[in-house]
Amino acid sequence: MKIVILDGYTLNPGDLSWKALNALGEVTLYDRTPDHLIIERIGDAEIVYTNKTVISQETLDACTNIKWIGVLATGYNVVDVNAAKAKNIPVCNVPTYGTNAVSQFVFALLLELCHHVGHHDKAVKQGRWTEGQDFCFWDFPLMELAGKTMGIIGLGRIGYQTALIAQAFGMKVLAFDGYPKKELESETLRYTTLDELYELSDVISLHCPLFPDTEGMINKEAINQMKDGLMIINTSRGPLVNEEDVRDALNSGKLSGYACDVVSTEPVEMNNPLIEAKNCIITPHIAWAPKESRERLLNTAVENLKSYLNGQVVNAVNI
Repeated sequence: MKIVILDGYTLNPGDLSWKALNALGEVTLYDRTPDHLIIERIGDAEIVYTNKTVISQETLDACTNIKWIGVLATGYNVVDVNAAKAKNIPVCNVPTYGTNAVSQFVFALLLELCHHVGHHDKAVKQGRWTEGQDFCFWDFPLMELAGKTMGIIGLGRIGYQTALIAQAFGMKVLAFDGYPKKELESETLRYTTLDELYELSDVISLHCPLFPDTEGMINKEAINQMKDGLMIINTSRGPLVNEEDVRDALNSGKLSGYACDVVSTEPVEMNNPLIEAKNCIITPHIAWAPKESRERLLNTAVENLKSYLNGQVVNAVNI
């Protein structure tokens, strides 16, 4: 059985092992695959793994030996799942590997906005503390999280884990979700409307999927409903926010900070409106990437294939 991995580098740049997959068939591994080589590299392979390489209907029509597609991620929009379904090809993703990693990263971003640790470390090493007249200095307002309210849009696995961490910091949580689980509510966590979440939150963390009705949901109109000085964290999807509107709100001071691990076009383009915005942190889509998280992803991706070979399709998104 021939197995092709179209873009394995971001999952495994060398610190993990493909050994378990090699035991299942003849594996051909590519670090990256440009669009014009997709069909050629899949060839007559029966099993195809992709992370961000697009598998279109054209590719499925050309590569008639494909029997199963594994997505090395949770998001599966890179695969034409309907075309695959029409050909009885299961598309299987990895739904839960990054819960702890991403929720932890939310607070890495938030704490940086609250304390500007990187900036002050750099300032000390440039000699400003040594040359100062006082025993301390700070260049930005510093914020304590205890007693503040975090609004979480999307209380799925990652959103709920984020809520637990927020509560450990002494924050109250307001949650908005299309499918509320009332059993999760407590004295420090309750579901609310989106309007109330915008109005009462000190920090908003985005954890909802990208759908037509959520694209651009954080826009000028929504921001105008928010408290002055609110901070927004986005580790979900870049197009959830209107980046020009967020830039304008940061530069005017309406928002006191925006920190994101995702942007509308990735890799980020240098003309992205957020690049020059005030009090804006942009990281290169790494919330998911601790070794422990990637190891879980790889293990689950292998188990998905093992299950298929044993006659049971698991984690399928199109069947």
